[in-house]
Amino acid sequence: MYINRLQEIDEMKSKIDSFRPLSSDILKQIQEYYKIGLTYSSNALEGNTLDLAETKVVIEDGLTINGKPMRDHLETLGHASAYNKLFEIAKNEFITEDDIKCLHKLFYEKIDSENAGKYRNKPVIVTGAGIDFPLPKELDKRMQEFTASLPAMKQEFHAVKYSAMVHALFVNIHPFIDGNGRVARLLMNLALLQSGYNITIIPPAVRADYIRALQASNHNDFEPFINFISEMVLEAQKEYLRIIERLQ
Repeated sequence: MYINRLQEIDEMKSKIDSFRPLSSDILKQIQEYYKIGLTYSSNALEGNTLDLAETKVVIEDGLTINGKPMRDHLETLGHASAYNKLFEIAKNEFITEDDIKCLHKLFYEKIDSENAGKYRNKPVIVTGAGIDFPLPKELDKRMQEFTASLPAMKQEFHAVKYSAMVHALFVNIHPFIDGNGRVARLLMNLALLQSGYNITIIPPAVRADYIRALQASNHNDFEPFINFISEMVLEAQKEYLRIIERLQ
């Protein structure tokens, strides 16, 4: 059972902020560390077979792993590229539609350049899930409405609740032919970075809980997902604090 951890998150953020500003060298080390972890975990949630060590080799050395599908390597390189872009986009106050398309293009262009950064032209069919994703003809309007709603949401909600809502609402639109989950997790982290929080990873070990909480949001019950994400953020903060204490 996941519970709301926002108060503890605020207390932990104060501890983290006491170490700021961090040196450029420490920031670079931390960003490179999370590039491996986030890429591995986000891809693994979608069935990518590369483990953490293999992900590191592919990103840092550009090598391929014998016996592993080429797509797994392309997903890894693409996600790492999109991750790098996060820190540039995070300097802006809000998430735009162009940001979303850019992240998808970076992730997906090595896999399918024709559809990278473009909304899908086919309906999404999920048998037995009770999910009604928008039709292709509705996507431009839905995505415009989604991004237009973000400034008010950011002002109204706690940053962690806001990041969870960004993730859930985006996934419920499902605008791209593939890669929606990974883009959703990138957007969640973009929302966190824009509000002064650190990268948050969803471990593959809690995939069933993650999917269950996310499915509830398909029916406008966002509380389970917000609670789940709040626990992920708190755990990420604990790790982040340990890292910066060690690097000081």
